[in-house]
Amino acid sequence: MPAIERESIVPFGAAATMKALVYLGDGKFAFQDKPKPVIAAATDAVVQIVKTTICGTDLHILKGDVPTAKPGRILGHEGVGIIEEVGSAVRSFKKGDRVLISCVTSCGVCPYCRRLMFSHCVDGGWILGNAIDGTQADFVRIPHADTSLYPILEGEDEEPLVMFSDILPTGYECGVLNGHIAPGSIVAIVGSGPIGLATLLTAQFYSPAEIIMIDVDQKRLDIAVRFGATKTVNSTDGKANEAIMTLTGERGVDTAIEAVGIPATFELCEQIVAPGGYIANIGVHGKPVTLHLEQLWDRNIVIATRLVDTVSTPTLLKMLRARKIDPKKLITHHFKLTDIISAYDTFSHAATTGALKVILER
Repeated sequence: MPAIERESIVPFGAAATMKALVYLGDGKFAFQDKPKPVIAAATDAVVQIVKTTICGTDLHILKGDVPTAKPGRILGHEGVGIIEEVGSAVRSFKKGDRVLISCVTSCGVCPYCRRLMFSHCVDGGWILGNAIDGTQADFVRIPHADTSLYPILEGEDEEPLVMFSDILPTGYECGVLNGHIAPGSIVAIVGSGPIGLATLLTAQFYSPAEIIMIDVDQKRLDIAVRFGATKTVNSTDGKANEAIMTLTGERGVDTAIEAVGIPATFELCEQIVAPGGYIANIGVHGKPVTLHLEQLWDRNIVIATRLVDTVSTPTLLKMLRARKIDPKKLITHHFKLTDIISAYDTFSHAATTGALKVILER
């Protein structure tokens, strides 16, 4: 990732302002004063952020991999908060309700929403922190609040719920479900960062025989073992393909999950998938990747891409409340929102800081 240039706080001088992390283009961002959001449509809600976090996708935006995110955008698409105001058409929520914010906005009625492809909603999708201002701020406007927020139960711990905005449904839907993980299958997850570990946690719902984690960071591989990985491969030597073939008796894996977003890791998935297997892509790719059809055309494999739809969020919340998953394992650091620049430093230098997910709170 290019060096991130830090800007001083730039107040706007408006009366109704708030603090927010603003993308300035070319790897730059600043913690600035911005106008507090207001209700713009009858279906909107304005939410006061209580806790939020930083996603690997935010780093991709800073690198210029997401052209829809323009300079001036408030970043962030995850968090929990308290409803400050609702539009006249909002029926499921009221001022003062504690809510989980979905990273994907859904109108609930368009053709894509009716097919449960909320990520392609014609009036939503992944717009928070991308096409509209996001959650790394004191307040955020949530369009289509009735179908884009989830109630938090009385007395429920808010901190692990932040993981349900994005990282857990993303790992589960884009990796586990798209990868058709089944009891007894052999799975390889390429990338032991936060999203790879979230995929590891949810893959265990389906009792695969083996979950092999692949990464260049031995510390993260050690964490993966604690999270339930059965085997690990350190790919620093560039021989992960050979290692996987040795571990699988030269057969390959039933499911290869790409959880990094660079050409080398996707091509590794192409090399290690077994005949009849699945390649499930999670990573955000900003550069072209070579598809080796000369090797794969006759192998009966399926390549699946997906942007998270968050259709699994209610199911995952049930798993949390039944104590079938512990997302707090993913949280390594805590910061105040006012210290978000330091949080970005910590998160973007995970190899030295050991950061997985950071919690930012008011």
